[in-house]
Amino acid sequence: MTFALLAAVFGWLPALAGEVEIVGASARKAGSSWTFSVTLRHADTGWDHYADLWQVFSPGGELLGERVLLHPHVDEQPFTRSLSGVQVPESLDEVFIRARDSVHGVSPLSFEVRLPR
Repeated sequence: MTFALLAAVFGWLPALAGEVEIVGASARKAGSSWTFSVTLRHADTGWDHYADLWQVFSPGGELLGERVLLHPHVDEQPFTRSLSGVQVPESLDEVFIRARDSVHGVSPLSFEVRLPR
C-alpha cells in the first residue's frame, strides 16, 4: 500500500504499465486495398499511459497505414481494432505491425503478418 501511494504521488504508476504487446494481427483483401485487425495488450492506467497507436510497415520500412487509438482501454484487455483502406503493393507477401504507447514510445518488437493471396 505504501509503494502504491508513493508511486501515485511521484508519478511512477504509468511507467509500471510496461510496453505495449501485439498479441495478434490479421489481414484481408477488400477490393484493391487491405483491412488489418490488430489485437494489443497493455496495462493501460488511464490518460497518462495507454496504447495509443499501431502501424503497418512494408518489409523495407515504408509506412503503409496507421491506426491512432484515441483513448485508453483500461477495462478492455486485450483489445482489437481494425484499419481499412490500406494500400499494399502487390509484390509484398508480408507486412509488419508495430505498436506504441504514450510513455515508452514504439515497442522494439514487430509482428509479422503473412498476406493471404
